[in-house]
Amino acid sequence: MTNPLIRQSAMEYFKELVEGAVEHQHVESEELTRFYVVNLLAGFVQLDDSKTALDDEPLALRLGRALQSGGASQRAGLRQVGDASLFVSGFFSDSLKRKLVDLDYYIAVGGYAYEELSRQESLRVSRIFAELAEKFTAFVDVLNEVSERSGISSNHDLLRLYEKWIRTGSRRDGDLLVERGIVPNASITQRFLQ
Repeated sequence: MTNPLIRQSAMEYFKELVEGAVEHQHVESEELTRFYVVNLLAGFVQLDDSKTALDDEPLALRLGRALQSGGASQRAGLRQVGDASLFVSGFFSDSLKRKLVDLDYYIAVGGYAYEELSRQESLRVSRIFAELAEKFTAFVDVLNEVSERSGISSNHDLLRLYEKWIRTGSRRDGDLLVERGIVPNASITQRFLQ
């Protein structure tokens, strides 16, 4: 059983950080979507051993299994894939550079999972998932800022930041480059990164 005081503190803490990041980055979003992201962060902070949202099984396999199931099982599987993708790509994008799959993989898989959830008419929250799917990269940027402000990770390596901007086209990463005196060049593509 989780302590409601600790849970509330995490919710308040992340609400302030998410709202500030959304405002700072000018991300137009519904209040319920922001609340969902805050709740997601608070949930991952209190993740215990019985939960497997961040296990080592590849996301594509988890996505495939979710798509093959039906009903509540399918919705739960898609939500876990979307949530894990958003959290990992937002909070731990730098750690992905040492993996076989990179940030763009997490963005694609997570966005697809949320898009599939948004199509399920039985969900009253389909608008939340539609917005998360449509603005997945923007919400990754929001979580990047939350991560940096919370001190959980940092992104000071300009080359990695530039490479990440080239792969994702993230507006936030482009703004960070400009703040550091580097003007992103959209004509450079991934083929220059080897």
